[in-house]
Amino acid sequence: MSTTTTPTTMKAIIISSFGPPENLVIRPVPVPTPTPGTALIRIRAFGVNHAEMHMRRGEWAESVPISGIECVGTIAACPGGEFPPGTPVASVMGGLGRTIPGSYAQYTVARVGNIVPLLSSLSDTTSGGQAPVTPPLPWADLAALPESYCTAWTCLFRNLGLEKGHRLLIRGATSAFGRAAVNLAVEAGAVVTGTTRSEGKFAELKALGVADAVLEGPGLPGRLQESGKVEKFDRVLELVGNSTVVESLTLVKRDGRVCLAGWLGGLDPIKDFNPLLQMASGVHLSFFGSFVFGMDEFPLSDVPLGRIVRAVAEGKFDAKPFKVFKFDEIQEAHRYMEDGRARGKMVVVVDEE
Repeated sequence: MSTTTTPTTMKAIIISSFGPPENLVIRPVPVPTPTPGTALIRIRAFGVNHAEMHMRRGEWAESVPISGIECVGTIAACPGGEFPPGTPVASVMGGLGRTIPGSYAQYTVARVGNIVPLLSSLSDTTSGGQAPVTPPLPWADLAALPESYCTAWTCLFRNLGLEKGHRLLIRGATSAFGRAAVNLAVEAGAVVTGTTRSEGKFAELKALGVADAVLEGPGLPGRLQESGKVEKFDRVLELVGNSTVVESLTLVKRDGRVCLAGWLGGLDPIKDFNPLLQMASGVHLSFFGSFVFGMDEFPLSDVPLGRIVRAVAEGKFDAKPFKVFKFDEIQEAHRYMEDGRARGKMVVVVDEE
């Protein structure tokens, strides 16, 4: 394997000031230094997320000049020895892009608790103690998985307690997050209904295995009732956000659960929400944000990411990125996201040194 020495400087995408995509500029910066409890990752690719768009605009509560909340790559250095150099890994959150420099760069330092090996086990190493650098999938394909699938899995099987046979509604099902949730829920034996803002995407959802696809928009409860297709759901995964979550609370039966985890409809808060008048008795509402991954209550090791990667490699999940950009095309990637042109996960492949 390669024994290339880590350089002292790297290319990073910097938010020069809050504003449009043009404010994302590439500049040379020092390579960060890992300390015990962290590892230096040579980034091979990273996913592009709505959170980073809001960070770029200055709309997020926390952000740093180097954005990016997830990545895939190889371990370049790990002072504590938790990961052999060369190990293919994914990293999600743990402050990336929010409180510490993120993944919009050639290298990043992440907490070991927010790093997951992409091999079946860390014993898959060479005799010299160096991990192989060949990942189980192309880097671009791997980059489409960490944030979307780790968050979707946690929402479905922790917050919602999804079980086989449950009737599940996913609002915003054609987003990258939504598609990941559809794949996982269908595999688990749930009966999935997915919403999308375009009837032209119904076929895409059907191909993923949903039982029904419906048009997202005002009056959804009434339209579902009129159709007679389903009276109440057992579970709702709410990805449109604050603009529709109160409505979603009316769509679940007693003891049903709603998990709010996305903001496709914007970040404006819920106006005049009165639980006494607007929330059904016996309905459970929870929230999940991936920024908690790595905390004691939400260890990333809970998520079976290795199994998910194998499922994708075996063709069980349709998880190909919608579009792959080069490092210097980051502005165009953000324009795609801002204009609503993305029909699935977008990723950026980082330049070779």
